[in-house]
Order: sequence, then structure tokens, then C-alpha cells
Amino acid sequence: MTFTRWEGRSVIVTGGTRGIGHGIAELFARQGANVLLTGRNGETARAAADGLARSAGGGRVTGMGVDLREPEAIEAMAAEAVRLYGGIDVLCANAGIFPEKPLREMTAADVDEVLSVNLRGSILAVRACLPAMESAGRGRIVLTSSITGPVTGYTGWSHYGASKAGQLGFLRGAALETAPYGITVNAVLPGNVRTEGLVDLGEEYLSGMTAAIPLGRLGDTADIAHAVLFLASDEAAFITGQTLTVDGGQTVPESLDALAPPRS
Repeated sequence: MTFTRWEGRSVIVTGGTRGIGHGIAELFARQGANVLLTGRNGETARAAADGLARSAGGGRVTGMGVDLREPEAIEAMAAEAVRLYGGIDVLCANAGIFPEKPLREMTAADVDEVLSVNLRGSILAVRACLPAMESAGRGRIVLTSSITGPVTGYTGWSHYGASKAGQLGFLRGAALETAPYGITVNAVLPGNVRTEGLVDLGEEYLSGMTAAIPLGRLGDTADIAHAVLFLASDEAAFITGQTLTVDGGQTVPESLDALAPPRS
């Protein structure tokens, strides 16, 4: 059996400066792909790219400031990937924000902010990358959704959950429209992954989340990155419009009691 060779392939990772996105960018770079990682702050994105270029080896890594709330910036991102690397083989639409806000206190601006980055930003990033993929007759698009929204809910993140569920509605239509061009569109649904943002929520939150995971640990960014790498690979060429939950079994038990040892 042969496996995908990533040398020379062009990969965009939005939200690649930290957390899951940084883990995705690192894995593709280690595999030899040329990576354009983005973040809202250009200086931070370039620093993250420089760090990966030194530590990961393999392919080229470039950082670029892209505000996903701005359609022109998204179009410039796609154009830059084509300029740097000659095309776009993979788009990892990963960038997302998750500000906590109770529904009673939520404003229209709060809703717009989350939807504009998480949902609209993903849609526009896909649209911007399509011309390069269509002309090549192939491409892989992988969205980073979440178990929160599509499968579960959590107090304070109803707008976030709506944005992540919306991504899945989008991907199914997008998968149908892009299939004739040899392009696949899929999504990973991470559970609780140990990232900077999760750690900021405190040890009590981390402990509670860990207790709910049958495998007994929080996810690592590499756990998600490997799932993304598979969906972006040649081996996944016949998979489109699908979701892959990567949560350590968190969504399997119907309650914490289900995790207790069976009674004799």
C-alpha cells in the first residue's frame, strides 16, 4: 500500500497560530507540505510560522495576517497561497472564536461576531479557494467544527454551538457542488482538547471535562491533526460530505453514571 506524499503540496490552515490550528499546521509541515497559516494578527502569524519552520522541518511555512470578518482579506489569503506555492491542495478552515456569554446577556453584536468568524469566515474561505482547486481538478477541504452544537450543548456557548452546527449544514451542500471537480468537503468534530483556550477556563473545568471522557484524558492537538491529515489525504478520496468525531468517546455515554463499572 502506498500513502500520500505531501512534499510540494499547498495547505492553508486558518487560525494556525495556536491550539488545534497550530497542531494541524505543524503536522502538515512535518509531512513535507508547504503551509500558509493565518491568524488575525499578522505579526503573531509570522512568528508562529517561523517557529514551525525551525522546529518542524519538512515543507515551507509562511504566516499571514487574515481577518476572517473581511472578505477581501480572505480572497488575498487564497491569492497568496497560489503565489507562494503554485496552487491550493488543501484548505483547513479551522479558525474559530468561543467567547462565553449567557443567552440573557447576549447582544446582536455578540452573535454577529461569532457567526462572522466561525461560520461566514469558513464559507468565504472555501469560496476563495475554489478557483485554484477547480482548475487543478482536485482539492481537499476540512472544516474544524465541534461536538458543541452539532451533538451537544453547553451553557454560555449557544451562539458558538449555532455557528458549529451551521458549518455542517454548509458542508453538505458544498460537498455536492464541488464533487464534480474532484474536491471533497468534510469536517472534524473535536471534543475537549487541551489548548491554551481550554486551559484558560481553569482546572475545575478541565477536571470536570476529563471525568466525562471514557478514554480518561483530554484530547491533544495532534489527535485532531491526524484526523484532518487523513481526510485531506489521497486515501480519503471517496469520502465527502461527512463528519468525523474525535472526542475520546465523550459523546457516547448517556450520563456520567454510564461510565461507572458495571454492577455484578
